[in-house]
Amino acid sequence: MYGEAKKLHLIEEILKIENEAVLEAVEAVISKSKLHAVGRRSFKDFAGTMSDEDANELEKIIEEGCEQIHPDDWK
Repeated sequence: MYGEAKKLHLIEEILKIENEAVLEAVEAVISKSKLHAVGRRSFKDFAGTMSDEDANELEKIIEEGCEQIHPDDWK
């Protein structure tokens, strides 16, 4: 579903809820989402935030840990 259609579907489902505890849980989730709202950010916003030393260490960790093929993992 697309964003707006999904929202409408959720509203329809919320209107059907009769259990007070469930409504309170939905309300709590909505309240928490407002506390942690994050807008879209460009990748460029993060440029220059990591030192060369940290970038090299991260690259080394990725090479050592992520670029390994373990044949037994495919069994």
